[in-house]
Amino acid sequence: MAGAEPGQTLDLEPKGPVLREIILLYLVTLVLIRVAVDLNRLAGVPELILAAVPILFMYAPVWLCQWRGVDSWAYPLAVPNYTDWRGWLLPARWGLGLAVAIGIPFVFGYHFWQTEGVPMVQEALGVRLYSKPPELLWIWPSTLGFLKLVGYHLFFVAIPEEFFYRGYMQTRLDEAFGRPWKVLGTYIGPALPITCLLFAFGHSLVVVQWWHVFIIVPSLAFGWLRYRTGGVLAGAWFHASCNIGVALLDTLYGIVPPT
Repeated sequence: MAGAEPGQTLDLEPKGPVLREIILLYLVTLVLIRVAVDLNRLAGVPELILAAVPILFMYAPVWLCQWRGVDSWAYPLAVPNYTDWRGWLLPARWGLGLAVAIGIPFVFGYHFWQTEGVPMVQEALGVRLYSKPPELLWIWPSTLGFLKLVGYHLFFVAIPEEFFYRGYMQTRLDEAFGRPWKVLGTYIGPALPITCLLFAFGHSLVVVQWWHVFIIVPSLAFGWLRYRTGGVLAGAWFHASCNIGVALLDTLYGIVPPT
């Protein structure tokens, strides 16, 4: 029963065992990822070791399915063939369409935060969030740098994380909690906020950043897209778009150097 039926409240699996399974999967995977990141960041191990990050996110749920004796194909843990343009572009309409819809208000909100919010927070708390004040410098990444940015965030970050969090974790939790609530045309369940919290906190388990708490907000959309489209690719497109948009704005405002 991969993902309880919409509106279903009966015949669910016991919550306790499913929650314990999810927490164990979550902690083991994130600890191994933290080890790989620290070996590169602190011990100078070549960046090749970071390939362990997407591998763990994508295959840990598959290995768990094998251990459970269930078919991993029952969960949305696959993407279309690279030549299946329709399979890629149909979910992209959802993910990129949502990104375009929120793009303009997000840019204005980002500008206000960097130019007004950050100085207020720094003055009120007596801390420095950045080494120098953000300023709109209009510095763009190179064409090659932009293509690498897109490829990295779609294939190395978004798709693997959506496999792990929305493809398996959210779907598995649905088997215990059901999907009793209809929101914006699709049924959702308690698995959505639970997964969003684990998703946000998981980033801090790897590398602590003060802004990680805010990624709960876009992750609600990642999870909703999982429900609405039946797969993880639409959420991955939106996930990658969010990351790429923030990376471009951080470059424009001089927070990170151009690539």
